[in-house]
Amino acid sequence: MRITQGCFSFLPDLTDAQISAQIEYCLRNDWAIGIEYTDDPHPRNTYWEMWGLPMFDLQDPKGVMMELEECRKAHAESYIRINAFDSTRGFETVRMSFIVNRPKVEPKFTMTRTDTRGRSQTYAWQATQ
Repeated sequence: MRITQGCFSFLPDLTDAQISAQIEYCLRNDWAIGIEYTDDPHPRNTYWEMWGLPMFDLQDPKGVMMELEECRKAHAESYIRINAFDSTRGFETVRMSFIVNRPKVEPKFTMTRTDTRGRSQTYAWQATQ
């Protein structure tokens, strides 16, 4: 099962040229770029590890691409995503987020449904190998 989180997740993986084009779009909108990685892509795991600090005041996507390449070298078998933050209202708001690296073998998740009292149902996600 392919993990689908953020923009473009239902499309084939973006090439570096396509990633750079998206970063350029973000920079034109004055959004700060952050790179994050994780080994746990569970949908409720919203706090991924940050790679460095968010990159403010960049004008060229090459700076982000260099940091992305370093992150890929250090965490080749992790999920890596790019976040674009908008601070125009005085607080950071994620405007765009997309996965730019995936492990060769992605974890599989199964969903179990349990019938409880009355007509209620509960759902649980579990990673499987």
